[in-house]
Amino acid sequence: MRMNRLAAAALAAALVTGCSGGAQDTAAPADTAAPAENVRLTFWNWVPGMDKVVAVWNKANPSIQVVSSTQAGGDDAATKFLTAAKAGNPPDLMQAEYQALPSFVAADAVADIKAAAEPVRQEFGEGVWGLVTLGTEAVYGIPQDSGPMMLYYRADLFDTYGIEVPRTWQEYAEAARTVRKKDPKVFLGTFSSKDPGSFAGLAQQAGAQWWSISGEAWKVAVNDEPTTKMADFWGGLVKEGVIDTMPYFTPEWNKALNDGKLLTWPSAVWAPGPLASNAPKAKGKWAIAPLPQWNAGENHTGFWGGSAVAVAAASKHQQAAAKFATWLNTDPEALGLLVKEGAIYPAATKGTSLLTEPPAYFSDVPDFWKQAAANTAGARGFTFGPNVNVAYNAYKDAFDKATADKSSFADALVEIQDATVADMTKSGFQIAQ
Repeated sequence: MRMNRLAAAALAAALVTGCSGGAQDTAAPADTAAPAENVRLTFWNWVPGMDKVVAVWNKANPSIQVVSSTQAGGDDAATKFLTAAKAGNPPDLMQAEYQALPSFVAADAVADIKAAAEPVRQEFGEGVWGLVTLGTEAVYGIPQDSGPMMLYYRADLFDTYGIEVPRTWQEYAEAARTVRKKDPKVFLGTFSSKDPGSFAGLAQQAGAQWWSISGEAWKVAVNDEPTTKMADFWGGLVKEGVIDTMPYFTPEWNKALNDGKLLTWPSAVWAPGPLASNAPKAKGKWAIAPLPQWNAGENHTGFWGGSAVAVAAASKHQQAAAKFATWLNTDPEALGLLVKEGAIYPAATKGTSLLTEPPAYFSDVPDFWKQAAANTAGARGFTFGPNVNVAYNAYKDAFDKATADKSSFADALVEIQDATVADMTKSGFQIAQ
C-alpha cells in the first residue's frame, strides 16, 4: 500500500511516499565552510551554455566541482530523473520545471533545502517563490527562470481596425467582436486546447489555486471559481465564433501569425523566439502590453513555463549542491552568464537589470524587459500538485472535445477535476473534502 503525508507549514512540512519508512531528513543547512574533501557534483539541465557558467564556479571552488550534463528537457527529463532516483543513482542537482517539481517531492526524490535557501529568499518575488515551496515551509529548489505572461499584439493592425489595446478581458471580448465584423477572415486571437500550460497561467492570473494543502491532505480545485470564470469567458467567445480554436505551434497557427490573420497572443516572456521563427514578415509590427485584467485597475499575471534547480534527496553532498544552486541563481556573474549564454529570463529580481537589449524581434521596443519585469511583480501565487501530467492530459482530452463541439468549458473543467482527484486517490494521496 502506498502512503502519503504532507504536513502543512506549521507542522514542518514534508511530503513522503512509501510504507517502508518514515520521512527522510533531507534538510540541507547552508554550506558556509569548505568541505573536508573534494566533492564532485553532477547537474542535469538543458540550458544552452551551462558548461560555461559551471566553469566559472569550478575555477573559484576547487573543492566543489560541478559537471554539467545536458538533457532533453520537458517530460522526458522529468521521467529520466524519477527513474534514476528510484534506482538510487540520480544526479546531485536537477533542473526541474515548476509543474514537475511536485512529482519529484511526492516521490521523495528531492531534498528540502530551506536552510540554504533562506538567505536568498528575498531575491525572488512571492509568485515565483511559491512555485518551489508547494505552499509549505519547506523549500524544494532555487528558482532559475520564469515565464511571466503578457499580451502580444499587432500594433499596426490594431490601428487598421480601429481598436484600442484591451485593459480588461471584457474589452478584449469587445475588440474580438469588432475585428470579426470588420474582417471575417481575421481573428483577434485563438483558444488552444493543446496547451494546458497557457491555460494554467491564465487561471493563475484570475486567482485560481488548483492544488493546496489542508492539514496533512491535498485539496484539489481545478474547477474553482476563478478558473470557471476564465473558462466560461473563453468558451463563450468560442461559441460566439469571435475567436479561433487553432492550437498554438501548428503550421496553421504559424501561417495566421505571419499573414496577419491573428492579432494577439497572450503568451510568456519567451514569445519573441517563436514569433521570430513563425512570423518573420511581421517583425517590427508586434508590441506588448500587460495581460487584460478581470477588474479594471488591477495588475495580475500568471506564469507559463520556468524552472528551478533542485537537490536530489539521495545526493551525498546536499550542502555543497545547495550552495552551488543558490550561487547559480543569485550571483550577479552567474546570472549574467545565464542571460548571455542561456538566453533565460532570470527568476531573481535583480537578474532583470542584466537584460539591457530588447529581443531582436522587438528591437523597436527598448523597454521590453522593463515591461516584462513589471508583469513579474504582479504574478499571483500558485501551487502545482503531484500529478500535473494527469491534469494536463485530461485538459487536452476535455478541451479538444469542448472546442470541437462548442460545448461547455465549465463542464470540461469538471472532467479534469474528476480525473485529477481519481488519480491522486488511486495513488494513495489523502484528499481533503
